[in-house]
Amino acid sequence: MKRFCAWILAVLPLVPFTLAQSTPQRPLTFESAFAEGGITGRAPESIQWSPDNTTLSFIQRDDSGEHGALWLVDPATGQKNLLVSEAKLAKLSPPLSRLKDDRERERITRYHIEPYLWAPDSKHLLFNSLGQLWLYTIDNGTAVLLSSSPDPSGDPKFSPNGNKLAYLRKHNLYVRSLPKDLANDAEVQLTRSSEKEEKDDNLLNGEVDWVYAEELAVRSNYFWSPDSREIVFLQMDETRVPAYPIVNWMPTHSTVDMEKYPQAGDPNPSVRLGVVSASGGKPKWISLTNDSDIYIPRFGWVRDGLLWAEVLNRAQDTLDLYFIDARSGQRRNILTETASDAWVYVNDDFKILKSGDHFLWSSWRDGTTQLYLYRFDKEKPLASGAQLERQLTKGDFEVLGVEGLDEDTGFVYFNCNKDDPRQRQLYSVKLDGSALQRISREDGTHAVTFADDGKHYFDKFSSLMTPPRLSVCSSAAACNPAWNSRSIDAYGLAAPKSLEFKASDDTTLYGELLLPPDSSAATKIPLIVNIYGGPAAQLVTNSWIQDWSGSSGLFHEILAREGFAIFTVDNRGTPARNRKFQTAIRHQFGAIELQDQLAALDQLFAQYQQLDRTRVGIWGWSNGGSMTLYAMTHSDRFKAGAAVSPVTSWRNYDSIYTERNNGLPSDKTTTSYTDLDLAKVADKLHGSLLLLHGTSDDNVHFQNSIQMVEALVEAGKQFRFMAYPNKTHSIAGATDQTHLFHLIEDHFLRELK
Repeated sequence: MKRFCAWILAVLPLVPFTLAQSTPQRPLTFESAFAEGGITGRAPESIQWSPDNTTLSFIQRDDSGEHGALWLVDPATGQKNLLVSEAKLAKLSPPLSRLKDDRERERITRYHIEPYLWAPDSKHLLFNSLGQLWLYTIDNGTAVLLSSSPDPSGDPKFSPNGNKLAYLRKHNLYVRSLPKDLANDAEVQLTRSSEKEEKDDNLLNGEVDWVYAEELAVRSNYFWSPDSREIVFLQMDETRVPAYPIVNWMPTHSTVDMEKYPQAGDPNPSVRLGVVSASGGKPKWISLTNDSDIYIPRFGWVRDGLLWAEVLNRAQDTLDLYFIDARSGQRRNILTETASDAWVYVNDDFKILKSGDHFLWSSWRDGTTQLYLYRFDKEKPLASGAQLERQLTKGDFEVLGVEGLDEDTGFVYFNCNKDDPRQRQLYSVKLDGSALQRISREDGTHAVTFADDGKHYFDKFSSLMTPPRLSVCSSAAACNPAWNSRSIDAYGLAAPKSLEFKASDDTTLYGELLLPPDSSAATKIPLIVNIYGGPAAQLVTNSWIQDWSGSSGLFHEILAREGFAIFTVDNRGTPARNRKFQTAIRHQFGAIELQDQLAALDQLFAQYQQLDRTRVGIWGWSNGGSMTLYAMTHSDRFKAGAAVSPVTSWRNYDSIYTERNNGLPSDKTTTSYTDLDLAKVADKLHGSLLLLHGTSDDNVHFQNSIQMVEALVEAGKQFRFMAYPNKTHSIAGATDQTHLFHLIEDHFLRELK
């Protein structure tokens, strides 16, 4: 994936807010900033289009998340109508607070696991109530429990004809028919963990493991055939994958969960595709390549009897697209994408057209990510490779995802940053390569969800000064409002200054500076740098970033009111720029990021004489925590720093992300594993350090901070350390986040004021 962690939107700087700071009428506190719903209110959740493309649905909950209802929106008018009442939804889709396991709550939110889905007839809904499946009939408002097993079921999917339902339970794939008399229907187990029917937790049939979900954005590993007769699935064998212990320290007798987690250089899950009849029987296994150390990040059906699959090599610089005869197992590599000096991004831009002889493809082969149209032999798809018909887009911008396809009009809709690397806009282009045009109107950030027919879309919009608002739109007409954030005017929030800097190679770097209200005073102003710096996140965007936990941008606003200036710059290596920019730090994490940060800092001081060079702090989360530690051990410019959930050695982090950017630990061309082994340079620490980490972090493991603590103690370095019991990578929850940001605030007040 292009993100270090899926949770990252919850903790990136939420850059404010109004054009100029006004006198606050309402105090901004940590409690209000990090409360459930924040200061703008809780946005709609689980936004989906009905299969008949006539209506939009979403769950709207109150700020606490405890109470909510399911609503329908008419795309023509924006009119909302109640579909499922609060009382019914409480049983069919209970709030996540019912889950006591922070890891499971974060898995659901981080990977956007939907609590309901539409049936193909658009007359029924399926609800997943904490692992129990309910079939809801819209006409009469009744629900029937489908799953009788006490074990939870997950990833349910209707067959295309709507007559059957597939789901996962205990690492295996099940199917049941959906007759009128559900009580007399039995489920069929399609896969087994072992031939002896013994439980084997290492075999995942159709289930997604941790590393595929986190780093390849895989959300499901099985798919129905168009005729509803077969299912193709991925089997993952984690037998050789090392396990990491996640300890619950709170009970008198602590418990341990062994999480399968391949670190850099470790064995990955072995994978293979299988096709199984929906009525049962043994799977037919498909062989794609002689190389066993591969990833199969995407696959599915071209049509009945014909499969497609992407195969990515371990180095992630070559991706092969295969077409496979589902019955014979015969396959052909029809397209190969290579990037010998970079990596190949896995995405969801592969779209087969209804004509059955063309598909869309994206690539950054010409230096930026662009869209391409390919054709293949419909009658004999395995006879030859796919042929490039035309490049649909071209320019100095990044195509960030195909969002919709209207084949009736011949338009492809995609998200890109053509106007400004800090923006996200909806554009369209015709399949003949003509009529490239911008669809979204306001400058800022647009995130859209299209109906399957490409006629309507749902738009989540925000900008530097505008908190999120949601609209339902026609691809050829105007938008109707569906939800607005609460007004933030009473808080008197201030907008940062947008700035540009130059890296040593003359590359433009984008930055922001938030000054305190009394910045015109003669007194020198202490400065705090907020950093991320890695390939997974762009901090400087024309957007209001808010999630369930509030925003660190509000934290910055509080710091500014206490007399601090806050500075952020995106160095080379961060995403949403061209290939040269993104790959600048490949195999050499640390040095170039810090070089760019310091160069921008020097240029900032030259522009703003009121900033105090002797009182500079730095803080960051995840990769930003790593860069905070790197900056404080490789520079004496920072008087204080706060590192949250940092990677302290890339040997500790997962295989897919780490090797994509840094190669294998055995690779002699990479310096990342030595230069960013921060425990080995603990004796070089400059300034006062605050280190914070959740003990149940299943992403950046707690061991990273433990290793750093040991090294700092051995080096005789004084520092502060805070562990959050049973908290994951996001250290979620109003009380924990309030506590965490109070600690960071106190640290900077003590060291820089």
